[in-house]
Amino acid sequence: MPAPLPFTTAEYDRRIGLVRAAMGQAGLEALVVTDPSNQAWLTGYDGWSFYVHQAVILPREGRPVWWGRNQDTNGAVRTVDTARTGVIGYADAYVQSTERHPMQHLAEVLGDLGLSEARIGVEMENYYYSAKAHAVLAESLPQAVLADATALVNWQRGVKSDEEIVFLRKAARISEKIVNLAIEMAEPGLRKNELAAALMQAGIEGVGEDWGDYPAIVPLLPSGSDATAPHLTWDGRPMQRGEATFFELSGCYRRYHAPLCRTVYLGTPPAFYRRAEAALVEGLEAGLEAARAGNRACDVANALGAAMDKAGIVRGARCGYPIGLSYPPDWGERTISLRPEDETILQPGMTFHFMPGLWMEDWGMEITESILIRDSGPAECLCEMPRRVFVKD
Repeated sequence: MPAPLPFTTAEYDRRIGLVRAAMGQAGLEALVVTDPSNQAWLTGYDGWSFYVHQAVILPREGRPVWWGRNQDTNGAVRTVDTARTGVIGYADAYVQSTERHPMQHLAEVLGDLGLSEARIGVEMENYYYSAKAHAVLAESLPQAVLADATALVNWQRGVKSDEEIVFLRKAARISEKIVNLAIEMAEPGLRKNELAAALMQAGIEGVGEDWGDYPAIVPLLPSGSDATAPHLTWDGRPMQRGEATFFELSGCYRRYHAPLCRTVYLGTPPAFYRRAEAALVEGLEAGLEAARAGNRACDVANALGAAMDKAGIVRGARCGYPIGLSYPPDWGERTISLRPEDETILQPGMTFHFMPGLWMEDWGMEITESILIRDSGPAECLCEMPRRVFVKD
């Protein structure tokens, strides 16, 4: 039997209604959704098949259609509600072929749906929609207009429903588990690959009955001078005394993420490191206070920036992004940025990874929170963990 859908029928109706309203404002008769996160959000489809071309076709009226490789159609049948979502596959002859392209088949499907002359939105700035795919689709639909609909679905995902917040809280419990494990295990001589293996196992085991899924980003745990680079993973070298290691990790429950970062220092931190820790925590707490419904995304960034400026720390990067349902290679939603120029109004139900990391010339530090914008008052932190550098002698 197909697995039960993660969410209620009413929840999927809500999501499709939001997207169709946005389509109407953009003058689109159909949408080709290639981002797997958006496909799952709209239909429930869940599978490791995003390395080949697939999409959800969403017309302005009628039911959506999941389209992908033939061998993945069984996965679609098992993860979507087929009474609500059609499933159409293409032959393996299209896969990684130099003679034909899956977008030729998609064009035929769109024609069969009466959309060969329609204004169709496509996700141009997307990890999963290649330049070749766009060129072939345009060539195969000469009477259609392909309009850029990048992030049209993503923007509808910004305010989380009560059902989604339940999943985010489950992910947060897993995040707490794995970050606490990282701090507990960290010691001189421990090889990084052994630590990463333990963290991945613990994350997938989950918490109680809430099993863990694979996260959209693998464990990031650089040490010492490597911690100047925020996106290094691990190798086989041992942890050493006199070095800081930050852990950027997230639990994942039914594809929902609640990232959490903390830093461990093995030995006695130098005075400058302690000063940076104090400034970072002060800025983080000021940003949490500013993260209120009705305020702007830039208000959060500016509150953090004031503490950094007071401490003489130059930090130019953005300090946060929306989180929710996601697939590799990124757990962000790619819409709002917590940075000085983003004036998006914060609304109750929005969720962010407030991520004010410090990546300096020869050291790094991360202390972060996944947050929920509440109806009133400052943001709620989804995870419960002391906000500091953990020192282990």
